[in-house]
Amino acid sequence: MDNFGIVTVPVIVVLCLLIGKAWKTSARLDDKWIPCICGLSGLILGVLIFLTDGVWRVEWFGIGDPWMAAAVGVVSGFSATGIHQAVYQHTKEIDKLAEDEGGE
Repeated sequence: MDNFGIVTVPVIVVLCLLIGKAWKTSARLDDKWIPCICGLSGLILGVLIFLTDGVWRVEWFGIGDPWMAAAVGVVSGFSATGIHQAVYQHTKEIDKLAEDEGGE
């Protein structure tokens, strides 16, 4: 459990990605707010993981204060949006290429 901290960043990214997907399917607000939701979710998750350090025995790469944990959480949350867009744009390009080849 000593190196569990290295897993926390991808966990935050995946959780924020799921929160963003849930937000999109619920259609509560415009999609333009999803990056903000992911960033805020990452901030909250980062601070919660930091504060429960004694419970989970999480080691955060030497992070010693909640401000740095919040920053890591925000970056992880925003990276969830970036990962989603990278995959989305790539599959969109593949679909376009397949459509162009099929139409010729």
